[in-house]
Amino acid sequence: MSLFRQIFRFAAPCACALGLLGAHVEPARAADCYSIGQQIAAQNGGELANATQTEQNGRPACVIVVLIPGKDGGRPRRQEFIVPAN
Repeated sequence: MSLFRQIFRFAAPCACALGLLGAHVEPARAADCYSIGQQIAAQNGGELANATQTEQNGRPACVIVVLIPGKDGGRPRRQEFIVPAN
């Protein structure tokens, strides 16, 4: 049982450290997707509905969903854009 405790005492702090390091990477990319989404929404005269990070062909990309107002007060159109994350 003492071997298990030694392994756990070593592995637990390492797992926590890796979790904290990963937490700093993902929000930065998510914030990038959000700002990219705001730019795309402004260019298309719509409102940003959603901005999420994904991967395409092994590269980070952003999926941007914009709601574009309908004509004559009609229902808004949902338009999706997939752009590379910078």
